[in-house]
Amino acid sequence: MMATVPILLAGTLTVTGAVAPVNATPAAERKPAKPKTTLGSTVRAAVAAATSTVKTQAASATPTTYTVKAGDTVSSIAGRYGLATASVLALNGLGWKSLIFPGQVLKLTSGSVAPTASTAPVATTGGRYTIQKGDTISRIAARFGVSTQSVLTANGLSWSSIIYPGQTIAIPGATLAAENVSSVTPTTGVDESGDPASTPVVSTPAPVLTTSYLIKSGDTISSIAKKFGVGIQSILDANGLGWSSIIYAGRSLTIPGVNVVQDGSTVTPLSSEMAANARIIVQIGRELGVPDRGIVIALAAAMQESSLRNIDYGDRDSLGLFQQRPSTGWGTREQILNAPHAARLFYGGPSNPNAGVTRGLLDIPGWQSMSLTQAAQAVQISAYPNAYAKWETSATAWLAQLG
Repeated sequence: MMATVPILLAGTLTVTGAVAPVNATPAAERKPAKPKTTLGSTVRAAVAAATSTVKTQAASATPTTYTVKAGDTVSSIAGRYGLATASVLALNGLGWKSLIFPGQVLKLTSGSVAPTASTAPVATTGGRYTIQKGDTISRIAARFGVSTQSVLTANGLSWSSIIYPGQTIAIPGATLAAENVSSVTPTTGVDESGDPASTPVVSTPAPVLTTSYLIKSGDTISSIAKKFGVGIQSILDANGLGWSSIIYAGRSLTIPGVNVVQDGSTVTPLSSEMAANARIIVQIGRELGVPDRGIVIALAAAMQESSLRNIDYGDRDSLGLFQQRPSTGWGTREQILNAPHAARLFYGGPSNPNAGVTRGLLDIPGWQSMSLTQAAQAVQISAYPNAYAKWETSATAWLAQLG
């Protein structure tokens, strides 16, 4: 055997003083030992106490969430706060190969941040938040305990988008009860007597939009690609997979270029023309005080009638976003092709430009309790009364994106 053990033993004995050098002074001639003091033990106790205090303070100072900065890794963040990397990964639904990005908000503890009087968010119904001076998307996301990416996705924003005080954004999956926010808003429509209705209307919650799909039992890459109308190769590339890769139920796949709602359905993307017209419908609805549900109905109706395009043709003399007809009293050709005017005609109510001639949504008794397709049909009187329902998910998502 090698002489490793004797060398280590000799070193140990030398350090502890168990073996005296050959030329050591005899014991009788040694200088008297200095009297023992308690200084060493006192210092050790003080150091131990200080170390314990630092550890206690570090533990108590661990924030509930942490906003990722350039150069961060999950392990470095966990180490900074004395946490296990595995626990941080599990708390955020991440794997050991998951990537994190600057601005992303990670949960560090399972607790939630209780809003204080000075930082409590100002929110409206339907999971929406009104931006305050000094806000950032990441700060808002952290306040509501959701990821920055989910807020960006739900509002059609990117990491470079700019937000402004007074602007409202959707908070996907946020529970606003802590801010004493009601889940209903009063309608500004009219009841059967013609007086403003006071019945509360439940607002349609903003859907949670992501680019991920949760794999279900029986799924294949090809069936998922067909479901979302994308190419198999694009899914493989987006997820670092090959044609021989195996997928498993319960795991997530990135679906490139598609907004996926929690229930697995998709949202029809808006072209620039469609988005511009949708913004007009939303803006007029906001000006009239129409609840979110009413705006969703208007967006779905316009999508069905004109694909959200202000077209100057249609069935017989139908025109514009909602395919309103001059021959049935909706107005002149010029009026109907004026998108804001057409939206006011659809909403109707106390500000109906055609009061007493045509009925808008707010003029329909009980529209709040109707299904989307029933409410839209009551205004449009379409030959295809069930056609509006298929746009409900997309219309809800568009409202969340456009505000």
